[in-house]
Amino acid sequence: MRCRFIGLLMFCCFIACKTKPEPLPYLQDKSIRVPPFKLLNQDSTIVTQEDFDGKIYVADFFFTSCPTICPVMHRNLLKVYRKYEGNRAVKFASHTIDAKYDTPSRMKIYANKLGIRGTQWEFLWGTRDQIYALAQRNYIVAVKEDPKENGGFVHQGYLILVDKQKRIRGAYDGTLEPEVKKMMADMDVLLNE
Repeated sequence: MRCRFIGLLMFCCFIACKTKPEPLPYLQDKSIRVPPFKLLNQDSTIVTQEDFDGKIYVADFFFTSCPTICPVMHRNLLKVYRKYEGNRAVKFASHTIDAKYDTPSRMKIYANKLGIRGTQWEFLWGTRDQIYALAQRNYIVAVKEDPKENGGFVHQGYLILVDKQKRIRGAYDGTLEPEVKKMMADMDVLLNE
């Protein structure tokens, strides 16, 4: 009797270990994808949606002189970057919302301070209209200039998880460690889809 119980217990554990995690939801209609874009990165190199083909990536919106949530977001995102550093199936796309101040060369200095080398983590610059349209229409993130706000901008601290087909699969508060940990677990799910 005891052997049967142990055998049954081992079988249940084996089955539980073999079950696939639940697929992630889609935050928009499954047919909606991040549209084509053409931006400059921290090396003044043109980056398009094709640079993200076949990869999952995390997108966010920030500005280098941000005195509020950006430093916390990028400190947390740096942990995510370190976990996936060198993984060719994972990228990061940080879009500046301050087109006047955050030139590619200024973002290069910012990337260097974070210890980022190469193009796995792209710091992206475009016109104000390009970036705001991407944020609000496609990544579902609110951004706007507001001289009354500390730093002159209002923006959400979301990290947006995009799958290999450029569909949005998750949004996480980048200022909260538990949310960032959840995103990493979800990234692992997407990598195995």
